[in-house]
Amino acid sequence: MEKILVSACLMGEKVRYDGKSQQLLNESLLLWQQQQRIVSLCPEVAGGLSIPRYPAEIQLIDGRVINCKDEDVSQQFIKGAEHALHVCQKLNIRFALMKESSPSCGSNMIYDGSFSNKKIIGEGVTVGLLRENGVKVFSEKNIMELVKAINNLS
Repeated sequence: MEKILVSACLMGEKVRYDGKSQQLLNESLLLWQQQQRIVSLCPEVAGGLSIPRYPAEIQLIDGRVINCKDEDVSQQFIKGAEHALHVCQKLNIRFALMKESSPSCGSNMIYDGSFSNKKIIGEGVTVGLLRENGVKVFSEKNIMELVKAINNLS
């Protein structure tokens, strides 16, 4: 059965920068969990960042990931993205459901790097690497498209 990489915060794990989750309650997600198809991962934690941690955003000027204390955390984000890709390659995962707006997991929108709560079109570090390597990435905002893609495999 096809495995699906899912942002850990969407699965109810308290791994977000603020120590909270963003649990997504969805029938298909619950079914996939019961079928043991979900591979839950937080790239930021996998990259070595703590819980909680300072919020971080991708800088438009140079693409670095900087937290609100002006610390460069790019290497941790890259390490987490590489770990997520390794997991996908090892388990032949072709689909991912990632948390929108995250500097790691945003698939359509991310914050603009100014820490002013403004979003722009863009993708997070992990999503970019996964897509470059053929993983189809969806967010909680378009989960029904993921459900259709998975169902079309059957």
